Amino acid sequence: MKRAIQRLVRKLGYDIAGFSPLTHPLARRQQILESSNVDTVLDVGANIGQFARHLRQDAGYRRRILSFEPLPEAFRILAANAQRDPAWEAFNYAIGDTNEFLEINISGNSHSSSLREILPAHVNSEPRSGYVGKETVQVRTLDSVFPEMCGTSGSVYLKIDTQGFEDKVLKGATDSLPFIGVVQLEMSLVPLYAGEQLFPEMCPRMRELGYSLVGIETGFSDRESGNVLQVDGTFRRA
Repeated sequence: MKRAIQRLVRKLGYDIAGFSPLTHPLARRQQILESSNVDTVLDVGANIGQFARHLRQDAGYRRRILSFEPLPEAFRILAANAQRDPAWEAFNYAIGDTNEFLEINISGNSHSSSLREILPAHVNSEPRSGYVGKETVQVRTLDSVFPEMCGTSGSVYLKIDTQGFEDKVLKGATDSLPFIGVVQLEMSLVPLYAGEQLFPEMCPRMRELGYSLVGIETGFSDRESGNVLQVDGTFRRA
């Protein structure tokens, strides 16, 4: 009976799954947040606040969130969302490996915007990700803001979703990472942005930084082939 119901639900485009850290990514994220006693989440590449709202509405996380988004239009929506939450702050700049102003490429769907050039593989899989303009934005290193923002934090969770710029974020966080217990990192399996470091390069780099890979979630996939193009890896300090 259970399998018959599940087959019916799947035909409608949905699924029924057990909610356990052993099998469900959301339950696993909840357990990591709780077991690490996370009191501050750094939401790098926030866009309009999708990840922060996921933490609040789905993961039950109620402590501090600091979101970083450089695009003015996305930041306007992000700031409005954060304004209703006293434990959520928004900052209108990108996080990278330098303190300067750079040109960012704006995608048609906003959340695929990047400081790197997008590649055909990405646009072919998601036509709305194609660039429609450029804008000059402020970039700061995490090291330049971390002491003031997180100096009193006991346990920090860093989420990086910067469309191929993840390696630059890590490079600018050398002094901060020893104080960060968990890193959630978007990684491409195939080149989607020019110059980005892929999954096989990022995992050894995280090991060198003192982290162990403890979880993987599938992300962006090709609509036609079903091939997974990006994953989110969760790393904990060993």
